[in-house]
Amino acid sequence: MRSWGILVLVTTTCGCFAQAPTQTATPPRVMSADDPTVSSIWSNNIGNEPVGPGDLLYITVSGSPEFSRSYRVGEDGSIVLPMGHNNVQVSGLTPEKVANAVAADLQDEKILVSPIVSTAVLDYRSRQVTVAGAVKVPAVLQAVGNLTVLDALSKCQGLAPEAGPVAIVTRSVAGSTEKQVTTIPLKELMGGVSPELNLALHGGDDVRVPEAPKVFIVGNVKMPGIYPITEAGGTTVLKALAQSQGQLTFTTKDAYIYRNIDGHRNEIEVPLRKILHRSAPDVALLANDVLYVPESSKLHLTATVLDHMTSFGSEVGSGLIIWH
Repeated sequence: MRSWGILVLVTTTCGCFAQAPTQTATPPRVMSADDPTVSSIWSNNIGNEPVGPGDLLYITVSGSPEFSRSYRVGEDGSIVLPMGHNNVQVSGLTPEKVANAVAADLQDEKILVSPIVSTAVLDYRSRQVTVAGAVKVPAVLQAVGNLTVLDALSKCQGLAPEAGPVAIVTRSVAGSTEKQVTTIPLKELMGGVSPELNLALHGGDDVRVPEAPKVFIVGNVKMPGIYPITEAGGTTVLKALAQSQGQLTFTTKDAYIYRNIDGHRNEIEVPLRKILHRSAPDVALLANDVLYVPESSKLHLTATVLDHMTSFGSEVGSGLIIWH
């Protein structure tokens, strides 16, 4: 019985290594995820997307711990196995096909006869999507599965308060050095009005949310300050007045827009009173415009004089009544 046990052990061990060239090798097999040998490794797999340079793989070869370890895909898209002489090209392959390629290489190198191989992806670095700009937490994401623009913004915890009206997606054009730039209006994207705006993202894409352009509102308004232009269509004088909570009393009939054009400041007169009375069209404001709403000194002076006269008359009248 003891001799028979030794015979079985020797036969099993030799079955894992290359035999005489006349022996016919069985086709390579890929270990199933249900196999208990690799279930713990497979559970860490974060996707079944094709791999690329920089990705981190974990390859398990059943019964061969010297091959079972993590491998970083090189810049040339290949990995090198221990005792191997050739680079195994894996770029563009799914984890299942990577396992097939590794099994085939082990056979070609005459290292193993019938290797059982499984592959899991621990880290996708070749599918990076950069999200930057006016988002709460800028990040570098991995385009694993169906990653869309909304998914990317959600993973960055949404838009920052200073976010502008659009997002800009930049991606490479296959076979060219040119870049494709797509501008997405965020209001329509968030509202779900146009589902086609929610683009699918791929490795190498950049999503940038520029800060909103601003206008400056000063003068005889309730809340002077700097206000963002949050709509893709821009803003106007009436919208700016609404943002600043309206004008105060004693405002002149005209307001002024100060705009830089080719490095020179230009003054544009705005018929404010006519706009408010709907007898003149509203006027568009551009980024970095200054809207100045002057106070009428004459109206203010007249009102002050009338106020003093009214107060004086009241005091005199009260005095006569008391004297009498």
